[in-house]
Amino acid sequence: AEEARVTARAELERVAALTAEQAREELLERLDEELREESGRRVRAMETSARNEADTRARKVLATVMQRITSDITAETTVSVVPIPSDELKGRIIGREGRNIRAFEAATGCDLIIDDTPEVVTVSGFDPVRREIARVALARLLQDGRIQPTRIEEAVDRARSEVDEMIEQAGRQAMLDAEVPTLHPEVVKTLGRLRFRFSYGQNQLRHCIETSWLAAALAHEIGANVEVCRMGGLLHDLGKAVDREMEGTHAKLGGEIARRFGVPREVVHCIEAHHEEVRPETVEALVVICADAMSGSRPGARRESAEEYIRRLEALESIANSFEGVEQSFAIQAGREVRIIVKPDRVDDAGAMRLARDVSKQIEESMQYPGEIRVTVVRETRASAVAH
Repeated sequence: AEEARVTARAELERVAALTAEQAREELLERLDEELREESGRRVRAMETSARNEADTRARKVLATVMQRITSDITAETTVSVVPIPSDELKGRIIGREGRNIRAFEAATGCDLIIDDTPEVVTVSGFDPVRREIARVALARLLQDGRIQPTRIEEAVDRARSEVDEMIEQAGRQAMLDAEVPTLHPEVVKTLGRLRFRFSYGQNQLRHCIETSWLAAALAHEIGANVEVCRMGGLLHDLGKAVDREMEGTHAKLGGEIARRFGVPREVVHCIEAHHEEVRPETVEALVVICADAMSGSRPGARRESAEEYIRRLEALESIANSFEGVEQSFAIQAGREVRIIVKPDRVDDAGAMRLARDVSKQIEESMQYPGEIRVTVVRETRASAVAH
């Protein structure tokens, strides 16, 4: 029997042109390849399932949080209108040979616009704090009735003190609205200055309060530190109150101010990382980033002038059209998406993926915009025939 088995084995090796060892190795290699393919398919299926589940759960959490938050929107303006009881006062505001209006503009740093519009005087200026000081001072002068250079300087000084008090009160009220515990007085005052700051038409103090609410709600949903998220959301744009006076990004400046006045280290990290200039290393920092994006990106929260809006859309389409193989591009969804039509004979499927990444990277590097912009590349092949 043993001899027959050896003979049969030798005959098989001769017919197959393989030794038993070679046959075993070939079988193992084939099994190994099949197992790799099967495991790859299962891993991809698991990744797809996990990604879909994570996306669904994330959308559910965000929808739950956003439904709990409502907030008013205040539009940006670069002028303040002061009513006057009679147009006869316009001459007194201007003064003899314009000395009153010159003294007022020198003391406030704002322009007074006195035109044919009945019973109003317009205060114009890009610095909102100075503009508010000018508005309060002018209203006081009109109420007093004595308009002369000396009285103008006194009125501006008093208005400056009043606006400083308004700023502190705004900071304290923001703390109460956001349910944040006591902060250093300088932090409160800096926060209050955001009452007069706008970004794309969105009032920055209201944005900070709203971000604080959203961050706290998100933290509750996912189990993060609620108090750190709440304070981080309120203070994340603190640097915008001083970024005109100091060098550096507002995230960096805000972190420096917060650190100087004893804000907890975890909150300082949220401030510095909210634009990812510093790598976010905590869950709370990521929560603040998400809440900031939610507040700024929701429809109606931010706006821009018609000219800026048109320029932004043109810039988006220009960037897309600059790449080879692009046939047409369209900025849609109010500039929040760029749809690119490519030539199918010039760009294959893999090239379409690369093009989407390259265009999005170019947009990130060369443009500033609120929220995010989606880049969609469409590659279409059509075949047609005529039946006779």
